[in-house]
Order: sequence, then structure tokens, then C-alpha cells
Amino acid sequence: MPLPFSDQSLLYILTSLECIEKINIYISGFDKSKDFFSSHDQQPFNASCHLLLAIGEECGKIDETLKDEFSFVDWANIIGLRNRIAHDYRGIDFDIVFAICKNELSLLKEVLVKMIAIIKPDTDSFNTLLEQPYFNHLGYLKLSTDSRNDS
Repeated sequence: MPLPFSDQSLLYILTSLECIEKINIYISGFDKSKDFFSSHDQQPFNASCHLLLAIGEECGKIDETLKDEFSFVDWANIIGLRNRIAHDYRGIDFDIVFAICKNELSLLKEVLVKMIAIIKPDTDSFNTLLEQPYFNHLGYLKLSTDSRNDS
């Protein structure tokens, strides 16, 4: 029997995963934070900051009991980064943003994917959700009809 996590948590997880995938696109090809910051009139930097803000917002809404399953993740810092970007934009250190984008998001992605497995969404509904235009980069999450839950 699936655990009673809210359907909303699934949306927050998927939105966060989409943000991570977009950040990975925007940061690819950059080896130095200064280049990332100054490229294309700061568009990749600004887009990544916006997406980090969205990740913090969405992660703050995921069911606490689900987040407790992954207590090694520093959820407070993820949410805190959102607040820092939203309220102290000029004070954002582009070296830190670059380091987070390059080094920290892979663990969060891994955890968010594991959360989906815990939620055990209905295969057809989940795949339909992934077909929404917003979730352009999450095709790897599609469930096969053979992977339906036996419980």
C-alpha cells in the first residue's frame, strides 16, 4: 500500500527536478565561476539563481515526513538559499552559486528521484504528468507499465 504522501509533494519534487535539469543545461561548458557569471550578460547566472530559488521554495513544501527519510540532506540550507536569493540578490556570491550548481545538485537530484519511488505514484497518472510542457527534461523518469506496484 502506498504511503499517504500528498500528491502536491510529487509536484514539488518534479518541479525541483526540472529546475535541476535546466541548471545543468545552463551551467554546462563553464569551468570557472567568473565565466558563468559574466556570460551572455549574466543570463545563465540569473536563470540559475531563479531556479535555485524555485528549488528552495518547492523543497520547503515537500511533506516533512518524506524529507525526514533523507535527514542527511540539509533542507534548511536549501530553503535558506532561496531566502538569500530572494531577499539579498545583490549580495549573492557567484562563486557559491557556481559551486552549488556544479557540486551539490546531483545529490539532491538523487534524493528527489528516490522520493518518487517512496511515493509510488500511479504509473499512468505519473506519465501523463510528465507529458506536461513544463517537465521537458524529465523523460528519464517515465514509468513503464510493467513497473506497476504489486502492493
